Amino acid sequence: MERRDFLKQTCSLCMIAGAGIALGSLASCSTLPVYQTAINNQQVIVPVSLFDKGNLQIIQPKNLYYNIALKKESDGNYTALLLRCTHADNQLQTTGNGFKCSLHGSTFDQEGQVTMGPAEKPLHKYPTEINNGQIIIHLS
Repeated sequence: MERRDFLKQTCSLCMIAGAGIALGSLASCSTLPVYQTAINNQQVIVPVSLFDKGNLQIIQPKNLYYNIALKKESDGNYTALLLRCTHADNQLQTTGNGFKCSLHGSTFDQEGQVTMGPAEKPLHKYPTEINNGQIIIHLS
């Protein structure tokens, strides 16, 4: 086999292997859908009907760098957590039982409490209210 053909085959195999690894990594990402919405008067409004599909929703407000995890509590109230690592200001990713920072490995439970450092502070909570079938997240 000529050197040129050998290099072509080797590069092709490396690209196929790399694509397989990348797809495997993506498969482990959160499968929660992201609800995109606007911010009006320092408020994010989400329909209660969004929770027909589950008790945890990821909200992506326009012009806000970090997502918000919105969780329906057993008492019918809602908890809104800013998905920003309190250690390194990094966007958190959802896991099966909470949230994880990809930079240094800090983890948080669904209530926003630190379960593994280096983060020491819990996630920031936003106040919420329900009005006419809408959940209002107050950002100020």
